[in-house]
Amino acid sequence: MARFLDASGTMASRVISERSFEFACRIVRVWETLWTRGPSARRIADQLFDSGTSIGANAAEAEGGQTKPDFLAKLAISRKESWETIYRLRLAVATSITTKEAVAWELDEAQQLKAMITSAIKTGQRSNWGGGS
Repeated sequence: MARFLDASGTMASRVISERSFEFACRIVRVWETLWTRGPSARRIADQLFDSGTSIGANAAEAEGGQTKPDFLAKLAISRKESWETIYRLRLAVATSITTKEAVAWELDEAQQLKAMITSAIKTGQRSNWGGGS
């Protein structure tokens, strides 16, 4: 497991992995709702499903990173996926496929995950850690 601590002394990567898993579960439920709303909604839903679940998958892979560059690369992918997820959620709202209220939690959580991942990357870049366990 990666050994990067955040300012409060908790294992940041573990917290990110757990929250992003919960987020992925919520995204699956959003996907199910959007899927019933027509062809363009299904297309956005599929892309949202991919990016929204990838945040956690890459965070989990980062936890098992064997080297510092491996850890940081997986977190960087996770951060990119959070950006895409925010975009897809905003697109769904802007095109009236869903409402902002319906995806408010997901939008907020995606932004929080992005901030947490960015912080973990910065901490990791300053760390002397050299490998996983």
